[in-house]
Amino acid sequence: MVTQHARLERATQHLDAPVAVVDLDAFDANAADLVRRAGGTPIRVASKSVRCRELLRRVLAVDGYAGVLAFTLAEALWLADEVEDVVIGYPTAEREALRELAADPVLLERVTLMVDSVESLDLVRATIDVVEQPVRICLDLDASLRLAGDRVHLGPRRSPVHSVDEAVALARAVAADPVFRLVGVMAYEGQVAGLQDHPAGGLAAHARGLVVRRLKRASVAELTERRGAVVAAVREVADLEIVNGGGTGSIETTVADRSVTEVAAGSGLLAPALFDGYDSFTPAPAALFALAVTRRPGPGLVTVAGGGWVASGPAGPDRLPTPTYPAGLRLLGAEGAGEVQTPLRGDAADALALGDRVWFRHAKAGELAERVPALHLVAGSEVESVVPTYRGEGMTFL
Repeated sequence: MVTQHARLERATQHLDAPVAVVDLDAFDANAADLVRRAGGTPIRVASKSVRCRELLRRVLAVDGYAGVLAFTLAEALWLADEVEDVVIGYPTAEREALRELAADPVLLERVTLMVDSVESLDLVRATIDVVEQPVRICLDLDASLRLAGDRVHLGPRRSPVHSVDEAVALARAVAADPVFRLVGVMAYEGQVAGLQDHPAGGLAAHARGLVVRRLKRASVAELTERRGAVVAAVREVADLEIVNGGGTGSIETTVADRSVTEVAAGSGLLAPALFDGYDSFTPAPAALFALAVTRRPGPGLVTVAGGGWVASGPAGPDRLPTPTYPAGLRLLGAEGAGEVQTPLRGDAADALALGDRVWFRHAKAGELAERVPALHLVAGSEVESVVPTYRGEGMTFL
């Protein structure tokens, strides 16, 4: 059986590094596995984890996927030229884009704004003045787990809307203004979807994993009850088309919540390094990048050009790119992944010559696309096509 390493080397041997690839065999297998895990619940594609229109088109053509969860309004308006259902996952203060939305009835039909406060509504209302038809609105419900009388907060710091009463109050504020139409509720349980069950590391990581798994179970139970109550109460205020939840790491528990109508996913398509170590799924690495060996500082050492493609989030070793092929290389603790060069240590180093490539996986999915103008889509051992990333199309939204 030909290994992924051998296939990627054969497909890209004519290309100079750095080169970023998406292994379509792995991408398509991951897309199918996400559908299997969703068990019939539609999947809304999280575009921030892809950031390439051709890959978005590819996955949206698969049965089981419907709509996009965008990360900015400007991006949503751009995608809405060909995607008929785009929900923005975050509140916006993009005034120019809001005015563009308000002036276009097609965009008003296709794009849904996210709000988490009356203040968010006021900003939108003050910006757009008049619209031909109501602006579609989705409420962002805080999905975090709060303990000890709210003194302990486990989960992303997102929306201030946590309780049933807070959600209903905001829903009524939306419904009271004819400029808006309430169509959805979203609750992203990042403390479940975004945390590995088995983080890499020694005994400390093992102990942390035990705590994480216990807290995940508690959070799922609490959120299922609270989200169901919120959705039922908000449905008394407005008809809801959308109840969105979850992410790649929590699909099974999210779709088990009967109040949810769709689940969001994106990272699972590309399987970055932060999505290793989950109990419920094992995706195939689909997005990788290669850097050229330019130095041999000593026995067991090589240096590649570039490499400092560090992921967002809390600074730590898990945010660094992972040397993947050839196996047996690791970053140096004293230098890590460098802006213009990255030294690597390991037994495989002595077999590498200048000009050979080392393949890495990024810690997060969509952020690789911000580093390169194009992705080489590899099928088998051939480059099937070269497609632009958002950056390659001149679009850098955040």
